[in-house]
Amino acid sequence: MRLGVLDVGSNTVHLLVVDAHPGARPLPAHFHKAELRLAQLLDEEGAIGAQGVDRLVAVLREALQAAEDKGVEDLLPFATSAVREAGNADDVLARVQAETGVRLQVLSGEEEARLTFLAARRWFGWSAGKLLVLDIGGGSLEIAYGLDEEPDAAVSLPLGAGRLTAGWLPGDPPDPEDVRALRRHVRTEIARTVGDFSRLGAPDHVVATSKTFKQLARIAGAARSAEGLYVQRELKRESLEAWVPRLAAMTAGERAELPGVSDGRAGQLVAGALVAEAAMDLFGVERLEICPWALREGVILRRLDHMETSSDMRPQGS
Repeated sequence: MRLGVLDVGSNTVHLLVVDAHPGARPLPAHFHKAELRLAQLLDEEGAIGAQGVDRLVAVLREALQAAEDKGVEDLLPFATSAVREAGNADDVLARVQAETGVRLQVLSGEEEARLTFLAARRWFGWSAGKLLVLDIGGGSLEIAYGLDEEPDAAVSLPLGAGRLTAGWLPGDPPDPEDVRALRRHVRTEIARTVGDFSRLGAPDHVVATSKTFKQLARIAGAARSAEGLYVQRELKRESLEAWVPRLAAMTAGERAELPGVSDGRAGQLVAGALVAEAAMDLFGVERLEICPWALREGVILRRLDHMETSSDMRPQGS
């Protein structure tokens, strides 16, 4: 069947269309993306303003049309931290459903971490052993660890690259004092969680998902996306530590000229790099591998698992 995943994130709205059935790898068929930046459209009370809701409704209508055009049979719409933490989340969800018919499922931070972990586990397989998975989104940082498909520990921290840029780094390039203050804040927040994971033992394999990690790996020398999903891409902490001060000294326009960095993400790359550097340092990670699959694929895989379970439970001959 043809499935669609509609992901309302802090930065963008993504529609991923795949051809899939239980027991098989989902095959991407179509991709639709629109910049939204909900995290930057919050008012002083933390609510999504009228302009932001108008834009969200318009973007969702475009995505729904694209899904219809591509023959999507089952659409899985969800929202993450920007909607989850908005002061008027219930009103936003009600208006979206009334005007588009889309009933957004709002994922908790822990659900995000668990679904992303599932995607990474399926990608790398059982031979990867104990996995530590890091994911930097626009609004939050997810960390998960475990040996099975369900992680033994999963947390979500309010350390997304978009959120931190809007709240801590107003300058372009950012003021060095602001960068230092954000660095202290990020490390304090992450350090509070390290002990919970350390008790579970050292991971056998550390992986990262998200556009932020992919861009950081690319500017540090990883292969281009055009070379395909199956090329191994790594990010070394040593390389990242060398790049952080360089990125902080650049304007957003200068960062956008780096390999793999898009105009839309260039402004928040410094904050993302500070989070990535802190996580790797505090968890004692010298290098990590980039995972092509992330939250959207995790949502698809969970849906396929449920389909397979339902099929197995049907009476024979039905």
